[in-house]
Amino acid sequence: MSSLNPNSEDLLWTPSNPSQTQTSLFREHLNSSHSLSLSSYEDIYNWSISHRAEFWSALWDWEKVIGEKGNHVVNEKASPEDNPPWFEDSRLNWAENQLRHSSTYPDDIAVIQLSESTSSYTPPTKRITQKELNILVGQAQRSLVRAGARKGDRIGFWGGNVLEAVVLVLATSSIGCIFSSAASDFGVDGVKERLDQIQPRLLFVTNGVVYNGVVRPLLPLLPKLLESLKTPPEKIVVIDHLPEGLVPSLQELEEKVERWDEWLDDTEGETTFERLGFNDPIWILFSSGTTGKPKAIVHRQGGMLLDSLREHHLAGDIGRGDVFFYYTTPGWMMVQYLISSLSTGATIILYEGSPLKDPAYLFNMIDEYGITIFGTSAKWLEVISKTYPNVKDHHELKTLKQILSTGSPLPGGLFDWIYRDVKEDVMVGSITGGTDICSVFAGRNTCLPVYRGEIQSRMLGFALDTDGLPNQPGELICNEAFPIEPLGFWPLEGYGFSEEEVEVAKKRFKESYFKGEKGTWYHGDYVRITPSRSSNSGGILMLGRSDGVLNPGGIRFGPTDIYSVLEGPKYSELGVEETLVVGLMVEGGADEKVVLFVKMKENRTLDEGLVKKIRTDIRLARSARHVPSKIIQVSDIPVTLTNKRVEVPIRKLINGASISSINPSTLRNPHCLEEYVKLGDKMRKEEGMDG
Repeated sequence: MSSLNPNSEDLLWTPSNPSQTQTSLFREHLNSSHSLSLSSYEDIYNWSISHRAEFWSALWDWEKVIGEKGNHVVNEKASPEDNPPWFEDSRLNWAENQLRHSSTYPDDIAVIQLSESTSSYTPPTKRITQKELNILVGQAQRSLVRAGARKGDRIGFWGGNVLEAVVLVLATSSIGCIFSSAASDFGVDGVKERLDQIQPRLLFVTNGVVYNGVVRPLLPLLPKLLESLKTPPEKIVVIDHLPEGLVPSLQELEEKVERWDEWLDDTEGETTFERLGFNDPIWILFSSGTTGKPKAIVHRQGGMLLDSLREHHLAGDIGRGDVFFYYTTPGWMMVQYLISSLSTGATIILYEGSPLKDPAYLFNMIDEYGITIFGTSAKWLEVISKTYPNVKDHHELKTLKQILSTGSPLPGGLFDWIYRDVKEDVMVGSITGGTDICSVFAGRNTCLPVYRGEIQSRMLGFALDTDGLPNQPGELICNEAFPIEPLGFWPLEGYGFSEEEVEVAKKRFKESYFKGEKGTWYHGDYVRITPSRSSNSGGILMLGRSDGVLNPGGIRFGPTDIYSVLEGPKYSELGVEETLVVGLMVEGGADEKVVLFVKMKENRTLDEGLVKKIRTDIRLARSARHVPSKIIQVSDIPVTLTNKRVEVPIRKLINGASISSINPSTLRNPHCLEEYVKLGDKMRKEEGMDG
């Protein structure tokens, strides 16, 4: 598929036949159908943002969207803050397009479900064909209607990454209901915070999951959850993911719940699809909510369909014959990202369990199931590079074409490790977008080369820039309206909530993404857009979240500048397990000092020699301004439930904020926060900032 170019130090991969990629074929189609002369990715990118209505309309046709497109696309004069409607007179259904291959290729495998084992239980592998998936969706659809669900109702899910969740997303969309999910590790408080905001008519719960070899039942938590909800669901349906004997079956719940197999309609019937508006809501995703109530982000039906086709098929060349896996949980938008690739005809793989109990497990999956596109997090890749470094010596990985990474910036050292120790002939697609847009603003494209440490390209149709000077770091912004902008925060108007609640949600939405008078979307990422190379229109270097930017002495830089120096086999061998860098306010708040917290491996100590080496390596790799003023060993580094470091809350804590300002239910290890409070008190006294 590719070859390395030894003449460029940071060029790691080039496509072997770029002219036959979907993006190049689409460019030729545009030239023919629109009388254009686009000759490169840079040309098509510039055209797509200056002719957005024509681009998205042409994409609809190219991807053969099922539905009526109509004549309207968008008012191109409207700003992102105006949040204009798209394709106002179109009618479509997201689920109908996801299941469109069930009639043409009914025997193709649509979904493979895998789950972690315990010492006494080995779960079966489930394989579901396109036809079987369509039938299951029809059964669930009829069951939802029988239960009184109708357009606009919310349908909740709490549990594991299982086949039934996929069926529910599709069935919910098919009748115009709104899906929302929480992962099994959220706990009662985390689930309550979400369900209280959306008030689902029905709630589906898996009876338990296995993680790291340990059975984790959910049913014992259900009574406490139901008692705590302001408006409990009308019906609870339990999905028996684990067999009886592994998880308790509570007698007190028997009259309150229905089992999935009993609830699922067993009559024969066609799966039907209600054609909906492009701008009708499809699902609600939640932000992490570490420093406040999670934001309930409402996404639009047509935007999720059209852009997923752009992402998976046009940019990613995923299609029939591909096997797509992304390690995720139902608490992360990557579930929707994965399921949305069904529209391409690919097989998707679900995995419920730990990705690290056996570091070889996911690589074994690639070999056994012929995975072609493998998605994970930068954090998982970092851990594997330290604990299971020589992957290519143990696995063939013959089918693997793409490795996708998200969740946090992928440092250059991990690019090097992948191409050296995993596979040379593979496209590494570092991607960025997030829950806010439930998609990708910048990421992979099979027609472009891969450069070390860079996201390959800005995605077609998104007018991305920074608020800084050219080739200088700045906050990632989108200057023009785009079809995957959320409809807003829940509640929206017209769904039975008070006018006051709706107005509060509108105000919070505006404060979250917009500032100034131009109506520009501020995404919250601190990045640098590189000069164009190989006509890629500029790659993107991720430097951190914009609210975590460091600014000692007026020199702004992102935490990634520090992490990338310290993350790798060298420091792992020296005992460094994890790091966190934040700013401590000094001189009455006029300046700040960089503080580096270091978690060491068990029985290892951050001694003076290691501190000196850290300072020296950061100075040599970056600059003297980047060297932390304080380097402190801590017992743990706080992370979210999806294992993301939380710079902003810890920055607040060490600068005097109350521990109550952080939502503990959003963290995997909230017990460590008290240590940072004490360290903050000590540092502020040392700096004369305790008054």
